[in-house]
Amino acid sequence: MLGRATVAAVCATGRKLWCAAGRELAALWRIEVRGLCEDSTRLFPKTLAMPGRNKAKSTCSCPDLPPNGQDLGESGRVARLGADESEEEGRSRSLSNTGDPEIVKSPSDPKQYRYIKLQNGLQALLISDLSNMEGKIGNTIDDEEEEEEDEEEEEEDDEDDDDDDDDEDSGAEIEDDEEEGFDDEEFDDNEHDDDDDLDTEDNELEELEERAEARKKTTEKQSAAALCVGVGSFADPDDLPGLAHFLEHMVFMGSLKYPDENGFDAFLKKHGGSDNASTDCERTVFQFDVQRKYFKEALDRWAQFFIHPLMIRDAIDREVEAVDSEYQLARPSDANRKEMLFGSLARPGHPMGKFFWGNAETLKHEPKKNNIDTHARLREFWMRYYSAHYMTLVVQSKETLDTLEKWVTEIFSQIPNNGLPKPNFGHLTDPFDTPAFNKLYRVVPIRKIHALTITWALPPQQQHYRVKPLHYISWLVGHEGKGSILSYLRKKCWALALFGGNGETGFEQNSTYSVFSISITLTDEGYEHFYEVAHTVFQYLKMLQKLGPEKRIFEEIQKIEDNEFHYQEQTDPVEYVENMCENMQLYPLQDFLTGDQLLFEYKPEVIAEALNQLVPQKANLVLLSGANEGKCDLKEKWFGTQYSIEDVENSWTELWKSNFELNPDLHLPAENKYIATDFILKAFDCPETEYPVKIVNTPQGCLWYKKDNKFKIPKAYIRFHLISPLIQKSAANVVLFDIFVNILTHNLAEPAYEADVAQLEYKLVAGEHGLIVRVKGFNHKLPLLFQLIIDYLAEFASTPAVFAMITEQLKKTYFNILIKPETLAKDVRLLILEYARWSMIDKYQALMDGLSLESLLSFVKEFKSQLFVEGLVQGNVTSTESMDFLKYVVDKLNFTPLEQEMPVQFQVVALPSSHHLCKVKALNKGDANSEVTVYYQSGTRSLREYTLMELLVMHMEEPCFDFLRTKQTLGYHVYPTCRNTSGILGFSVTVGTQATKYSSETVEKKIEEFLSSFEEKIENLTEDAFNTQVTALIKLKECEDTHLGEEVDRNWNEVVTQQYLFDRLAHEIEALKSFSKSDLVTWFKAHRGPGSKMLSVHVVGYGKHEPEEEGTPSAVDPNSSCDVMQLTYLLPSPLLANSTIPITDIRAFTSTLSLFPYHKIVK
Repeated sequence: MLGRATVAAVCATGRKLWCAAGRELAALWRIEVRGLCEDSTRLFPKTLAMPGRNKAKSTCSCPDLPPNGQDLGESGRVARLGADESEEEGRSRSLSNTGDPEIVKSPSDPKQYRYIKLQNGLQALLISDLSNMEGKIGNTIDDEEEEEEDEEEEEEDDEDDDDDDDDEDSGAEIEDDEEEGFDDEEFDDNEHDDDDDLDTEDNELEELEERAEARKKTTEKQSAAALCVGVGSFADPDDLPGLAHFLEHMVFMGSLKYPDENGFDAFLKKHGGSDNASTDCERTVFQFDVQRKYFKEALDRWAQFFIHPLMIRDAIDREVEAVDSEYQLARPSDANRKEMLFGSLARPGHPMGKFFWGNAETLKHEPKKNNIDTHARLREFWMRYYSAHYMTLVVQSKETLDTLEKWVTEIFSQIPNNGLPKPNFGHLTDPFDTPAFNKLYRVVPIRKIHALTITWALPPQQQHYRVKPLHYISWLVGHEGKGSILSYLRKKCWALALFGGNGETGFEQNSTYSVFSISITLTDEGYEHFYEVAHTVFQYLKMLQKLGPEKRIFEEIQKIEDNEFHYQEQTDPVEYVENMCENMQLYPLQDFLTGDQLLFEYKPEVIAEALNQLVPQKANLVLLSGANEGKCDLKEKWFGTQYSIEDVENSWTELWKSNFELNPDLHLPAENKYIATDFILKAFDCPETEYPVKIVNTPQGCLWYKKDNKFKIPKAYIRFHLISPLIQKSAANVVLFDIFVNILTHNLAEPAYEADVAQLEYKLVAGEHGLIVRVKGFNHKLPLLFQLIIDYLAEFASTPAVFAMITEQLKKTYFNILIKPETLAKDVRLLILEYARWSMIDKYQALMDGLSLESLLSFVKEFKSQLFVEGLVQGNVTSTESMDFLKYVVDKLNFTPLEQEMPVQFQVVALPSSHHLCKVKALNKGDANSEVTVYYQSGTRSLREYTLMELLVMHMEEPCFDFLRTKQTLGYHVYPTCRNTSGILGFSVTVGTQATKYSSETVEKKIEEFLSSFEEKIENLTEDAFNTQVTALIKLKECEDTHLGEEVDRNWNEVVTQQYLFDRLAHEIEALKSFSKSDLVTWFKAHRGPGSKMLSVHVVGYGKHEPEEEGTPSAVDPNSSCDVMQLTYLLPSPLLANSTIPITDIRAFTSTLSLFPYHKIVK
């Protein structure tokens, strides 16, 4: 999906690709994800990603469902009755907060739902979430009336401030460096500034987003809305590629009623909100969230996108540059390149062959050359396709259903309906039934990786959603237990990971076809035997075809997901409404909430029909490897991917045509012993507490505990930090630790897999100062999984073959991290700031110098011999049971205590009172992207001062984005950040740009220009505007947790950083209430004035605005990388030469600086 994101993780963006089109293979094919995430430092993140775009993994056997709704009533909404309702009862229900009985929901879901259809054809789902409300509905209505009065009083003030806030949400996060991670789908949590980066959810990109937000607030926003237009990039005209994506950008740029170009984003930011949008093949989705008090006004402002957007010519010219920057950022992604190549294989005339992204060439230069009026065509496209009867809307708030119905009817009935039939591409079936598809494609990737992807294009499967045949098949293909494909390939040391299935994105499933894809990450040896690897896959599929669908397997999947559905936890409202508005396009009323989750019916013939198409003769094979370089004579037009096409070797073709033998090592999985059957909520065995309490404290470790009494679900979270001073003693030790954790996860993959699919999730992460063990799920069988992990840890072993396999892959992993400008920029910044940190280059060098299995075993033995173990247990578990977890670790590992207390943070250097610049060359010669960060160090500060810095950055976000992105069009990623680097406070402004457009010095000058203008802006800030922003931040911090995991995340952050300030949010809110505008102005001036400690880090890409090094090819080679064994320092250009002091040797520079004492922000 192409998209617009205004709140994202760490490297937050304005508009960006945020879903399938920007994810690497691990996330792109989100079915039964297991094993190696190729570009993560930890090679084997344990991720359970079942079908459904990372929605709740829920399936159950449902009772017979009521029929769909009936007629369109006079009121402008669909008048429907429950299955056994009279008309009088139906009218009574509509006047209460009772939801529609037709809509099937989880017994654990406290929300109420109502479906309406407006007279203009727009369909809406209303969600009333009055859970955790102290009063009754009547009180809620009284509150609404008061809030409407407040809104009227504030409306004038908002309009007065619009000029000041006329900018788009930068998406910047207020984050801790110690929690921040690389905003990179390929990079894992290991290499963050501190260990709490490990405290995240399993999907890597979403983990980073959730963690960064959790530090700023408790994630949930009170009110949210999403609207799906049932049209996407398939509708792009042939002469304007990318027009649908461009329109998704442009509707944000002001409306007739609210003409300020970025007024909606400014309004949301002022009231603690965020927004997002994305364009898929056949759908375009918009969503936002905001504080409940401002929800109605936000709905009205947002609805204008679809009622009367301005789309003025001047905004069009500037926004094309944003789309182009987005495209440039996407070019170095192997997932995007693979998608474009795959789309090019479609038969001529099929929309899969279109260029969905759009760029300056297709939206500006070519139209100008061909006398095409992009402005007129954009408006024409909007009028044709943004019609109310193509739209589905979902709103969720702590309002009654009647209130929501009134608002939606009043506001969204104004959206025009053009009366034209919705575009239908269903007749364009079999797009890949061509000779070009059933070939072997060799591809040169950007990253260092060997991967084999086998793909089949099947007829559309959406109509089989009640059976979900691809879900069944992917569950077996992606299995990691005994008898599975991956288990066999791992034993042969041929593969590290396997991802199989259909991710249900528009690219993978639409009205013209459905994809089933199996992507295998190969070892070096596996690459040499890739035909044998493919043969193993075909043997497994042939076995499944011979056996036919197994009811036992289907029912086991049902049972596992029935448990999860019945006890499902609530999700962030903005994510939930986004999912639901798409579901409304795909499923009937009764299945809005369940259509993408539940397996309703066992129909073996439907499963067999899909399974029998997965034969070698219909498969497309793509082999990615750097070894293909020099063998690929073709180049894809838009992303420059080098590839070649060849027939499958004749010997294999003949074998696969024959009745080849099955592999006796491949078989169906055994019955799962980890499926929970006890869901009783346990009684308290100690006094109830609001925050975790320390219930064990010994020289060997301590344990924090909190029994859940809020969410009341039969689940628990167990987290342990095994702290050791051994890890940071040398770069080689850090690498050995990485290898150790990856081999341990490799060893666990098969025995722990059954627990994983039974919703018992685990994750092992190599933190900076220790091993993090994270386990969660239904508490009934959770101790079995935890004990299994500790047993394998205690009895760690490795073979030479596995050691060689992991170390070779780790070399690729480190390399792939270093070639990304944003990750290199972070590595450089932290190498300067955090004394004694080992950089990624240090680690890469240590690994390339060579390490032995003997050195690993010696390291592990020493690591396990002396530790301090700290844990947190929360959920449906007693204190006695919790103490057993710590006891099991201590008894099983039998270690001695640390001789002295060990800090779990780095010491930070005190920057001089001057402006230093570290400018280095990017390590991928094919990447034009540059990263510029200007950082101001504050020092050891109090909690109050930290909160003031948060407030400062929140004030800065909108004008920063408006000036640097909207007006100056410097780049796609533009954001300020509040930074907590190992307890040392600071703030920064970051811009991602392209060397083909600007030099890094030009960008830095513009950042400085912005900061100067921002000083004047806050000096002129009215007290009302200041107080509004303070209130917004307070409201964010006051938001309740959506589910138990959010509360655990926040508490774990305190434990893993050894700060233990569990009521931190309350202290921050108290501080916010004490601030004045003069506090903010004085604070900013103090950091920008004489004596400021300023550090700029530039990672410069390759392009005409950056000088080329000797030997650098003038033409950009998208598959060329530099030596990543060392940094190439550059001197500043004349623009900054006289105002900065260059850093040309980081170690030499930092060795002369004093160090701050260890510091924790706790008071």
